Amino acid sequence: MNLPAPGIIWTSLPTPALLIDGDDLVDEVNPAAELFLNLSAKALRGKAIGERLAISAPLEEIFYRVRKNRASLFVNDVELTTGEKAPVQCNLQAAPVGEDPDRVLLLIEPRELADRLGRASLVKSAARSAIGMAEMLAHEIKNPLAGIAGAAQLLSMNLSGEDLELTDLIVDETRRIVKLLEQVEQFGNVRAPEKKPVNIHDVLDRARKSAGVGFGAHMAITEDYDPSLPPTLGDADQLTQVFLNLLKNAAEASEGAGNIKIRTFYEHSLRLRRADGSGQPLPLQIEIIDDGPGIPPEISNEIFEPFVSGRENGTGLGLALVSKIINDHDGWVTLDSVPGKTRFRISLPVAPKEA
Repeated sequence: MNLPAPGIIWTSLPTPALLIDGDDLVDEVNPAAELFLNLSAKALRGKAIGERLAISAPLEEIFYRVRKNRASLFVNDVELTTGEKAPVQCNLQAAPVGEDPDRVLLLIEPRELADRLGRASLVKSAARSAIGMAEMLAHEIKNPLAGIAGAAQLLSMNLSGEDLELTDLIVDETRRIVKLLEQVEQFGNVRAPEKKPVNIHDVLDRARKSAGVGFGAHMAITEDYDPSLPPTLGDADQLTQVFLNLLKNAAEASEGAGNIKIRTFYEHSLRLRRADGSGQPLPLQIEIIDDGPGIPPEISNEIFEPFVSGRENGTGLGLALVSKIINDHDGWVTLDSVPGKTRFRISLPVAPKEA
């Protein structure tokens, strides 16, 4: 039996991994770690981890104990950040490397992946309940609102001055509420996607052009596309709606002129596995990045739930719709946000060849 070369194993390892030399400096970094840390191996080699990363763990003591005892050491619930994004909860495993007395292998297991998958399942269930209740209330409330607006219009026929302003206010506010209720009803009536092979860049270009002449006209929108991406299996119209919502969210978050970057790339290691054991790779990555003030930390974990909004007059339905559509496409949506940089990432499967 022919075993794969060590170099192939290292580059194929899906877990972020670093080799540490006898001076506690980074000796080597695998591709999964480069992607997770958003730092190149060149930027990390020959440097102490603390120079580029903030890790809430006594690394020097960990490395010392691993070398002394020649045994693996596990550290749970560690916060790690590069300073460019919010801290990520991780588990660390440090282990000796073969017979080498000095080198240590450091594995980083991001807990955010499992935590977010668990939250996504709960959010999806809660969303179904909230949407069902909202649809019922919308249907029941619209009828009396129409009566209130009609009565106010009849009263206004015999009024003038300040009294007329009050009836006009009643009519305007009832119309605004009816419009909101219609959005709720529309949100609950999103049809199942009609999936076909879709070039994701065609969808993004459609959304970008629409944003550029409308709500995003004040923003500088740039693209960083990987032209080699294969098609995904999806509904082009619904995916366009997803990216329009994300672009609109980014544009509205900026207090004035700002920047939006649309990035696509392929990630071999990302695979979604659900609680029932089923799962599939999600290698197609689309990111919408803006330089606005960021999502308030107190709502960042619930931002995809219905009626949760970071804006004063927001309905909280835009991002909930994004989550619903991406879930229907067997994909995954995540958020990383710090002041000055908010990144939404959509992960999608590749269309099967038979499609």
